[in-house]
Amino acid sequence: MDRNRLKSIIESILFIWGDPISLEDLASSLELRKDYAREILLEMKENYKNETSGLRLREVDGKFQLGTKQENEPYLKNLIQEKNEKNLSKPALETLSIIAYKQPVTKLEVEELRGVNCDSTIKGLLDFDLIEVSGKLDRIGHPNLYSTTEKFLQKFGMENLEELPDLKELEEESN
Repeated sequence: MDRNRLKSIIESILFIWGDPISLEDLASSLELRKDYAREILLEMKENYKNETSGLRLREVDGKFQLGTKQENEPYLKNLIQEKNEKNLSKPALETLSIIAYKQPVTKLEVEELRGVNCDSTIKGLLDFDLIEVSGKLDRIGHPNLYSTTEKFLQKFGMENLEELPDLKELEEESN
C-alpha cells in the first residue's frame, strides 16, 4: 500500500479512536510490521510540527494519540466553555435550581434533595461561574455555602432572584 495512503488511514484511525492506541494494535490492524508502523508514525509526528497544522501526534508510553497543539488551547477552551454553558446537563440544571431556590445551601443539602453525589456537578457550576462559595456554615467541618452569581442571572435573563418562577405555581402547572 502507498505510504501516503497508510498515513491517511492511520490519521483516520487516530482521529476516530480518540484515546491513545498502542503501536502493536495499530500495526496489527493494518497488518504492518511494528517497526514500519513506527516509522510512519514518527514521520507523521514531524509533519504535524508544521505551523499550518492545528494537530499534533503525541506518543506516551508506546501509545499514540492525535490531539490539538497546546498553543491553540486558549481558543478551544473558550469554545468548549461557551458550548458547555449553553448546554447544561439535566443534573447541572437540577443542582442549579436547588441552589437558586434554597441559597445559601450546602453541598450536603443539595445531595439530600437530589439523592445523588453532586461533587462534579457543583465543580462544573463553579467553573462556569454560575454559583459561588458565599460563606461557610458555622458547624463541624465548616461546609461551604453555595449561592448563585450575577452570571447566573444574566444567563437566565433575570435582574434579580425575585424573578425566579414561583415553585407552587410550577407544581400546579405540572399536575
